[in-house]
Amino acid sequence: MLQDAKAIRYYQRITDAFVDQWNRGYRTSELRLYLEGYLAALRHSDGLEPYLIHRLEEDTIRYLNDPSNFIMAQPEPEIY
Repeated sequence: MLQDAKAIRYYQRITDAFVDQWNRGYRTSELRLYLEGYLAALRHSDGLEPYLIHRLEEDTIRYLNDPSNFIMAQPEPEIY
């Protein structure tokens, strides 16, 4: 579980981007590529400590593998 404020903000950005991209038609393999690029950029820029990047990676992969995060709510039918 992330406790560093900066790491939590990155987690929120990544997971929001996952949901946004999922709704645009991207699927798990493409989202995983997005995550790999994002984490590589964090490592390259020294945006976070390496151990926090590792924890961020673990948590975002856990989020990505949970199908309940990507279920779109069905609109309720209107009753006339």
